[in-house]
Amino acid sequence: MRRIQIYDTTLRDGAQAEGISFSLQDKLLIAKRFDEMGFDYIEGGYPASNEKDSAFFARMEGHLLHHSAICAFGMTRRKGLKPEEDPGLESLLNSGAPVVTLVGKSSSFQVREVIRATLEENLEMIRETVSFFVGQGKRVFFDAEHFFDGWKADPGYSIEAIRAAAEAGAESVHLCDTNGGSMPEQIAAGVRAVLDAVPVPVGIHAHNDCGMAVANSLAAVDAGASIVQGTVNGFGERCGNANLVTIIANLLTKKNGAYDLLLPDSLSRLTRLSRYVDEVLNVKSSPRQPYVGRGAFTHKGGMHVSGISRNTSSYEHIDPELVGNERHVLVSELSGRSNIAARTEKYGIADNPDLLNRILDVVVRKENEGYSFESAEASFDLLVRKSMGIYYPHFERINYHTNAASGANGVIETTASVKLRIGNIIRHEVADGDGPVNALDAAMRKALTSVYPEIRDMSLIDYKVRVLNSEAATAARVRVVIESKDDDEIWGTVGVDENVIEASWIALCDSFEYKLSKMRKDNR
Repeated sequence: MRRIQIYDTTLRDGAQAEGISFSLQDKLLIAKRFDEMGFDYIEGGYPASNEKDSAFFARMEGHLLHHSAICAFGMTRRKGLKPEEDPGLESLLNSGAPVVTLVGKSSSFQVREVIRATLEENLEMIRETVSFFVGQGKRVFFDAEHFFDGWKADPGYSIEAIRAAAEAGAESVHLCDTNGGSMPEQIAAGVRAVLDAVPVPVGIHAHNDCGMAVANSLAAVDAGASIVQGTVNGFGERCGNANLVTIIANLLTKKNGAYDLLLPDSLSRLTRLSRYVDEVLNVKSSPRQPYVGRGAFTHKGGMHVSGISRNTSSYEHIDPELVGNERHVLVSELSGRSNIAARTEKYGIADNPDLLNRILDVVVRKENEGYSFESAEASFDLLVRKSMGIYYPHFERINYHTNAASGANGVIETTASVKLRIGNIIRHEVADGDGPVNALDAAMRKALTSVYPEIRDMSLIDYKVRVLNSEAATAARVRVVIESKDDDEIWGTVGVDENVIEASWIALCDSFEYKLSKMRKDNR
């Protein structure tokens, strides 16, 4: 097996993505996770650019990492300055990072038009900067910016730039598809040309402007590259960087054991890593991300579900557990009995076709009314219980009322009252909240917790509203989906009505019922 080194640039290149901003604590937490996965290199940032990156290197200096080396990113010296006179290089030196990654121009067009230097001047900038850091005892990597565009237009000069870095002492050279416009066959040819020209390891740094960053990275590895740069979840400028999560999964599951990378158990932790980074950044995880997305092994069509019930490989390219993910079966108007049977396995009704058909008929009717159970598993579970005749409500809804009024300071104050029957007791409670749904939630808790104290460890974590028939204007039906959680799980419930408060009330009551049903199995 050939060893492939993983070089992560999430904390630097990933931070250039629109809507992404790392705090210092974010960077420290994520770096720790990368180290635990066995990433070979973690690019911590550009210390000359901002105080946060400088603080990160100061915190990491002397910090024990078990597997990863911290890299500081910077540029070759400025035109007209000696390396020791360049403040940017000084900040790299002062960062304390054991590895310095230097980006330099490897395209004759970029040299002439962007930095306005002669071709020889640029080569001297590369040589002198690399030599300076090698002389200071640093490991030096060279990022050949715009390599593939330059190589396609003027291959001789691009190779010269690579040689200049290697001869000056760069430990490895990383070929950058900076504009993200290259195709896999071009990447492979460029990598082979560089391997023929220099005796040092070659890496790949791909951008996703053509949707080819992962494919280009894999093509580079197959052509002989031994270092892969990228970001977790593909964060980066414009269309993003190569997604290391997808690359790692492909290298470890699709290449017949040809490559060795990370720690032995890292593959099974990929899904957790991907979602952890999203959670730290407060970014919603993409359900369609290959391998690790919630929808990556989700099945909705009846024929598909029927197939995986016989053999999972009929509609899945790998076992989802290999990457720490799991299989999901959705129910909708597209479902067949196979979907219902798969989703109701715990009730043991797979051999009762009449009951399965009855549940399917209810699902189709409800979805025709605007319901969707794809993200409302708890409401579906209650629907199944009702169809089976084993649903016993823990409370009866009598009525509710919400009121919003402007207070003396101009702040809108919202109050909700609910009246419930719990057994032979009628509870009438009033609560304030930040909006009508929050107020209803608070009033429900006051009414229920004296009888059902387990309600206390349940909380509402998300609330979504979708207008279903916008052409009906103010008479349009709306779908409300509520996500709730306790110490054990997260669940979704759904309500539909022309009135958004009523739809919310339906979803909210389902959420409380599901919590009580799962906590109290014998709920008669």
